[in-house]
Amino acid sequence: MNSKQISILGCGWLGLPLAVDLVSKGINVKGSTTTATKISELEKEGIMPFLLKLGEANQEVSKDFLKDSEIIVVNFPPKRIPNILQVYTQQIAGILPYISSTQKVIFISSTSVYQNTNDEVFETIDVQPEKASGLAVAAVEKLLQEQLGERLTIIRFCGLIGYDRLPGRFLANKKEVLNGDAPINVIHRDDCIRLILAVIEKNSWGEIINGCADQHPLRKEFYTIAARNIGLTPPSFIKQETIVYKIISNTKSKTVLGFEYKYPDPLKLI
Repeated sequence: MNSKQISILGCGWLGLPLAVDLVSKGINVKGSTTTATKISELEKEGIMPFLLKLGEANQEVSKDFLKDSEIIVVNFPPKRIPNILQVYTQQIAGILPYISSTQKVIFISSTSVYQNTNDEVFETIDVQPEKASGLAVAAVEKLLQEQLGERLTIIRFCGLIGYDRLPGRFLANKKEVLNGDAPINVIHRDDCIRLILAVIEKNSWGEIINGCADQHPLRKEFYTIAARNIGLTPPSFIKQETIVYKIISNTKSKTVLGFEYKYPDPLKLI
C-alpha cells in the first residue's frame, strides 16, 4: 500500500477496525470521534485521535485532521433527525474547504439511495431514494462528486452485520412483518474493510461500487434462523401477494477490483 497517511472521519463500528487494520500495515492513521472518552481508545490502537463534531466551531481541528493525508475516508452516516438532509449536507460541506486538490476521498455511502425496483440494481441506475436517510446520502454523494470529480470513489454498502451486530435481534418477537418473501441484502464487516482496502490498493478512483454479499436469501428465512440461533422468538410474517424489494448487484466490485467476498452466503453468518 503506497499511502503513508490516511484520515478516517468516523472511527465507530466500521471505522475503528478499518483504522486498526491500516495501522497494522504501517500506515499513519488520523481518526476522528465525537466522543471524548474514545480518545484514549484510539491512542492505544496507534491512531492519532481527533475530537471532531461536524457543524460546530471546529474549522482548525478539521484542517489539522485532514492535513498531509493522501486519502480521506468519510465514514459518517447521517443522524435520524427531522432536518436530516440539510444537516448532513452542511456537515459534509464543512470539511470540503480543507480537502486539497491532491487528496483522494472514499465516501462510505449506503444502498438506501436505491429505490425498490423488484429487480437487480446496479451502480448505473438513476437513484430515487424512498426514505429521508437515502435522500440525505444521495445529496452528499452529488455534492462530493461535483467538488472532487475523479478524486472520489463512493462505496455503497448494504445492511451491515457481523460481530456484535446480530441480525437475530433486529426482528425478534415482532408480529405481522412485511416482505417476508423479499430477498435481503447484507454484508459482513470484514468484507466492508477488505473492499475499502481494495479500492486503496488498486487506486480505483472516480468509481461508484456496491458492497453486498453474493447471495440473497429470503427475509423470512434469514431472520427466522437468525433469531432462533441466539435463542430469541422469531418474527412472524404476513403472507402477501405483492412484495417490494431490490437485489443489490456486487458484480462491479468483482470486475473492477477483482474482489472475492469472504462471506458470500449470509445464512452461514447466523
